Amino acid sequence: MTQIKSKKIDPITVQVVLGALENVAVEMGHKLARMAYSSIIRESEDFGCALVDLKGQQLCESSHSTPLQSGPIPGYVQGIRQIMEERGDTFNSGDVIMHNSPYHGASHGPDVGFCIPVFYHDELIGFSVTTAHHLDIGSSTPGSCGIVDAVDAYAEGLQFKAIKVYEKGVKNRYIWDLLKDNIRAPKLVVGDMEAQIAAAKIGVQRYIEIIEKFGLETVEAASEELMNYSEKMMRDAIKKLPDGEYAAEGNLDGYLDSNDPAKKDLKIRVTVKVSGSDITVDLTGTSPQVSDRPINMPLLGTVDIAIYLTLRSILLDSTIYGNFPQNSGLIRPIKIIAPKGTLCNPIFPAPSIARFCSGNIVADTLMKSLAQVVPHQISAGVGNLQVVAFSGKKDDNYWVYMDIMEGSYGGRYGKDGMDAVDTLYANTRNNPIEDIESHYPLRVNRYELKDHECAPGKWRGGIGSVKEITFLNEGSFSVEADGHKYAPWGFDGGYSGSTGSLRIREKGNGELVQLPSKLPNRTVKTGDTIQLAGPGGGGYGNPFERDPEKVHGDYLDGFILKENALKDYGVVITDKGEVDYEQTYERRKSE
Repeated sequence: MTQIKSKKIDPITVQVVLGALENVAVEMGHKLARMAYSSIIRESEDFGCALVDLKGQQLCESSHSTPLQSGPIPGYVQGIRQIMEERGDTFNSGDVIMHNSPYHGASHGPDVGFCIPVFYHDELIGFSVTTAHHLDIGSSTPGSCGIVDAVDAYAEGLQFKAIKVYEKGVKNRYIWDLLKDNIRAPKLVVGDMEAQIAAAKIGVQRYIEIIEKFGLETVEAASEELMNYSEKMMRDAIKKLPDGEYAAEGNLDGYLDSNDPAKKDLKIRVTVKVSGSDITVDLTGTSPQVSDRPINMPLLGTVDIAIYLTLRSILLDSTIYGNFPQNSGLIRPIKIIAPKGTLCNPIFPAPSIARFCSGNIVADTLMKSLAQVVPHQISAGVGNLQVVAFSGKKDDNYWVYMDIMEGSYGGRYGKDGMDAVDTLYANTRNNPIEDIESHYPLRVNRYELKDHECAPGKWRGGIGSVKEITFLNEGSFSVEADGHKYAPWGFDGGYSGSTGSLRIREKGNGELVQLPSKLPNRTVKTGDTIQLAGPGGGGYGNPFERDPEKVHGDYLDGFILKENALKDYGVVITDKGEVDYEQTYERRKSE
C-alpha cells in the first residue's frame, strides 16, 4: 500500500499563513469586545476566540483575551462533538451551537461557548468558536460568580450541552425565549451572546477567505508544520530539565466558616515528572472533591489550562523565545494525571462554578514544584484574586455587575513582584471606576495599593490593592475568593506574602466586620460598604541583599515603614529620611 505523504511547504508560506490565522483571532476578539454589552467582556476582556481544525487542534487564539477563555476552546469542541455523536446528530452549514457543560470541556457554566462549524465546498473543515463569561445564567442566586453554596451542578444555573440555537441558518426562537425567561439580566446577557455569534461568524468568513487564497491543502500543511514547530519548542525546553520528580503542596482556604473539616483547609499536591522531552504533572494526593460545594475544578477547561499556561510561561518565556505560535502543538509533550473524585477531577454532578481561585492554586503549586529545577524562571507565591457579584433591582428589573479584584505576583529573579494585577491564568483587566459608577448604583470610595504590606526579599513581593464600594440602593453581593488564611509562599529566604480579606461596614456603624473568603449571596441596605483587600505576593531571595536604594524607594513610596527597613532589610534610614550607608553596612555585617 502506498503511503500518502503530506504536502511539502516552505517556511515563508508557513509564516504568512500563521500571520493570516492570528489576525483572524485578533479581529474576532476586537469586534466581540466592541459589540459586547457588559463590562466583564467590554472592559475586563473575559472572553476568548479561536479557530479549531477538524482534528480538534487549536490553530490560533485571540492573544489579548484571557487564557482561561481561549485555552479551553478545543475542549469545548471536543465536548460538543462527543455529545452530538452520542445523540446521532450532525453538523450542518448554518448551525450555531451553544455549549457550557464543565463535564464536557467547558471551563465552567458561566463561560458559554458558541461554536460554528466551518464548511468549504460542502466539506466540514473546522470550527470558529467564541467563549465569554456571562453575568447571569439563571443560578440559584443573582450573578454568575459567588454561587459558593451551590449543592450540585443543577443549582449553578442553566446547562447547555451542545444546543443548536441556529439550525441550518434558522434561529430556534424557543431556545432564545427560554434564555430570556430564565436569566435575570436578559437584555445584557442575550446581547453578549449575540455579539459572540457575530464574532464567530467573522471567524468563519475570514477562515474561508484564507483557504480560498492559499488553498485548503496549503493551509492544512502550514497548520501542521506550525503544530510541529510549537511541539519541538516545548520538547526542547523540557529536555533542559534534569530527569526526576519534583513535588510541592499548596493550600486552599475552602469554607473557613464551615463546621465540616472536609470543606476547609484543602490541599493541592503536584508532582512533576520529567523524562527526556516528556513531562507529566501528577495531581495524586490532592484533597477529595467537595461534593456539595462548587470549589471543584473541571479537569478539561480549568485544571489542564492552569497547567499548560504555567508550563508554557515558565519554560518558554517570551522575553527569551519571542513570539511563537500559540496552538495545540505546545501541549503534546504534557501528560496530566488527576485521580477521579478529587478537587482536580470531580464526578458529575459535583458543582464547579467557583473553580477560579482553586485553579490559581494549581498553577501556583506547579510553579512551586518547578522552583526546584528552574529557580530563576519562577516567581515566589502569588496572591489570589477575589471575584464579586453585585446585584439589585431597578423598576422590577435586575442589574448585575461582576468585579474581579486583583491579586499580585511574588518576587522573581531580578525583578520585584507585580502589584495589583490579575494573576496566572486570569489575565483580565480591571474595570474603570468611571464605568462602574456610570452603569450601576455603586460608589467606589477607595481604590489603592495596600500600605506597608509588601513581602521582604532581595526582590520584594507584589502589593495587593484595597477597594471600598458603597451601595447607593438596596442590593446584594456574593464573593468567591481564597488566600484569606494561607499567605503566598516566600522563596530562597524571601518572606511569605500577606493574606487577603473581605469586610463589611453597615451604614451607621463605623466598625468593619470580617467576612469569610467564600460568601453566599448577602443582602445589603443603602449606604452599606464592603472592603476588599487583595493578598500580597511572596518575597524572593534574602532581604539583606536588597539594594539599599530600592529599600529607600519603598520607604518613600509608603510600601514599608522605617522600622521595617531596619528589621527586615538591615537598612538604616535617618530622621531626615536618608539612608545611612555606613550603619547599614555594619548592621548587615553583624547579621
